[in-house]
Amino acid sequence: MKKEITLSNREEIQDLQNLLISNADGDNIEGDGNHIVHSDNFPLKHTFADGIYIRQMDMKAGSAVVGAIHNHLHVWFLLTGRLNVATEESIEEFISPCYVLASPGSKRVIYAVEDSIFVNIHKNPKNIKDIEILEKEIVSLTFEEYEKYINKNK
Repeated sequence: MKKEITLSNREEIQDLQNLLISNADGDNIEGDGNHIVHSDNFPLKHTFADGIYIRQMDMKAGSAVVGAIHNHLHVWFLLTGRLNVATEESIEEFISPCYVLASPGSKRVIYAVEDSIFVNIHKNPKNIKDIEILEKEIVSLTFEEYEKYINKNK
């Protein structure tokens, strides 16, 4: 991704995701938009502390991910590597080591410029250890699902 390229709104990010889904071959492109992808291409490590869920993802240089929509304010750390992250508002480059305060309700396209390891830190007040249940609490797959989630939890 070049800095001049911007994904100016939700529709463009969703269009990119839809294009990738329509070309998914299970090898070079994975995902269906209806499930969180758990793949050997993007290894995850799950760690739990009291009231906290730590999710580490490794990305190889040249790979990209269209993320789910995070339901909560959280922090993520880039431990190694370099990433370009596109949101509705901008494309930002992050060079390790750094940390970022991530706002809820944003869908992100993440491109690994270098092999990268990043870690999301999520609240987990019920100490849930079932990843499938926990993912339903911390992310939404669509903006409609996110709107329902925030309206339900007001």
